Amino acid sequence: MASPTSLKAGPPTGDRDILIVGAGLAGLFLALRLAPRKCTVIAPAPLGEAASSAWAQGGLAAALDPLDTAEAHAKDTVVAGAGLVDPVIARLIAEEGPSRVLDLIELGVPFDRTPEGALSLSLEAAHSVPRVARVAGDLAGKAIMGALTTAVQANRHIELVEPFRAVGLLQDDNGRVAGVVSRDEKGRLHPMTARETIFCTGGSGGLFRVTTNPPQSRGDALAMAWSAGALLADTEFVQFHPTAMDVGLDPAPLATEALRGEGAVLRDRSGELFMARYHEKAELAPRDEVARAIDSEIKAGRGAFLDATEAVGSEFPAHFPTVFAACMAAGIDPRTEPIPVAPAAHYHMGGVVADTWGRATLDGLSVCGECASTGAHGANRLASNSLLEAVVFSHRIAERLKEGELGQPGPSQATVPEELSDDSLLELRRDMADNCGVVRSGEGLKGLLTRLDARIENEGRAHALIAAQLIASAAFAREESRGGHFRTDFPERRDPAERSFLKAAGSSVFREPI
Repeated sequence: MASPTSLKAGPPTGDRDILIVGAGLAGLFLALRLAPRKCTVIAPAPLGEAASSAWAQGGLAAALDPLDTAEAHAKDTVVAGAGLVDPVIARLIAEEGPSRVLDLIELGVPFDRTPEGALSLSLEAAHSVPRVARVAGDLAGKAIMGALTTAVQANRHIELVEPFRAVGLLQDDNGRVAGVVSRDEKGRLHPMTARETIFCTGGSGGLFRVTTNPPQSRGDALAMAWSAGALLADTEFVQFHPTAMDVGLDPAPLATEALRGEGAVLRDRSGELFMARYHEKAELAPRDEVARAIDSEIKAGRGAFLDATEAVGSEFPAHFPTVFAACMAAGIDPRTEPIPVAPAAHYHMGGVVADTWGRATLDGLSVCGECASTGAHGANRLASNSLLEAVVFSHRIAERLKEGELGQPGPSQATVPEELSDDSLLELRRDMADNCGVVRSGEGLKGLLTRLDARIENEGRAHALIAAQLIASAAFAREESRGGHFRTDFPERRDPAERSFLKAAGSSVFREPI
C-alpha cells in the first residue's frame, strides 16, 4: 500500500489571511468581491484552462425579464430538484441572482442583447419561461471566465499561485482548518497556511468514464473535507448531461441544452422521435429524464442523435459556435446531419455542506460552487442554476469575510495520500460508470463498494477512491429512485423526501427530512 506523507506547519503569518482553492467562476468572482481585502488564489493550471466554468455553454439563469419573478424561478428550481431542494435557498439564489448578473455586466461580460438593447433570454429545460442569459449562443462560460481573468489580473489585492493543486487540509489541534498542502507541477509538496480557507474546486465528473468536466475534477474537496471531519450531503446525486457528443473524446464535447430550447429534437438511428414516449415534455423534460431515455435507446441498440438541422440549420456557426466547431472537428456538419449523443457525468449536486453564508461545518473552512451542498439543487439541478449559485454564494462569502474578524489557528498538520496511477484511475472510472452511472442497482453498487474497500486497503486512501466511495455509499443507502439517482431495484420514489448526510470519516449515511 502506498504510504501517505505527513506535513506540519506553523500558524498563519503575513498577508495570507484568506486562501481560495480553485480558479473557476466561484473562486475568481469571490476573490474580486473581497476587494480591498487581500487574498490568495490557488489555480491548478493557467487561469481559464482547467475550470469547468469556462466550458459552460448554456448560461446563467436569473429572473431578469420584467414579466418573470424570483418566486417563479424558485418554484421551477424546487420542482426540478425532485423534492430535495431547500426552498429557502431556492428563493435566496433567485432573489439575489439579477444583482449578480449586473455585477458580471460591470466586469465586462457581453451577454446577448435584443435589438432593443435588453438582455436576450433563452428557454432551457424545466424552466417555465425564458430566463437564461447567454453569450453568443453557447459561449457564456468562456466569456464570463475571460472577463473575470482580466479583472483578477488587474487587481493587486489578489495573489495568484499557479500551477498548484491542493492535496490536503491543514488542521490545528482543535480541528480548525489552517490552510492546505499543495503540490506543484514537479510533485513537490508545499504547506500554505491561512486563517480562512475556501474550497471552490469544482465537481467529480472525472470519476466517471465519460464526462464533460476537466479530467482533474475528481471530488478532491469531498475527500479532503470528509476525511477532516466535515459534514457532506447528497453525494449520490450526480447529474448526467443527456447530450454529450458521442465521438470518442475525453472529456466529451457538450451539445448544449440550449439547442433543445431552440427546438432541436432527439431521434433514434432510424430517424424516429422517441422522447414523447418517455416524458410529456419530450425534449424539454428535466435532464435526468432525458439522460435515462437516451441511455435506454442506446442500450436497446437504437442509438440517440440530436437533430438541429431544422431548428438551427445554417445559423449554427453564429448561434452555437462552440458546438459547431466541435462537430466539424469530429467530421459532423450539424447544419445538415444529426449529432450522435450519449449521457456524460456533468454536475455533482452533492458536496460539502454549507450554510447560507457558505460556511462548512469545520471552523476556518468555507465552500462554494459545485463542491458545496447548499440545498439549491436537490436531486436534480435546474439548467443554468450552477453559475447562478456560484456567483450568489461567492458574493455572500465575500460579504461575510471582507470586514469580519478571522479566527487564528495554531500550528497545524496534514496527511497527504499518494495519487492513483493513470491505469488505476481508468479502472476506477470504468467501474463507476458501469455501476454508479445513469442507471444503478443494489447488486452493482454492492460489488463496487467491495472493490473500493479492497483498493483502499491495497492502494491507500487516494482522494479519487475516497470520493468514489462517498458517492457509491450514499447511492447504495438510498433505496428509491429520485432525480439523478435511479435504482432498477427501487424504481419508485419514497416519501417523505429525505436528504442524505455523511457525518465524518468512519461514519455511515444518515437522513433527515427536507
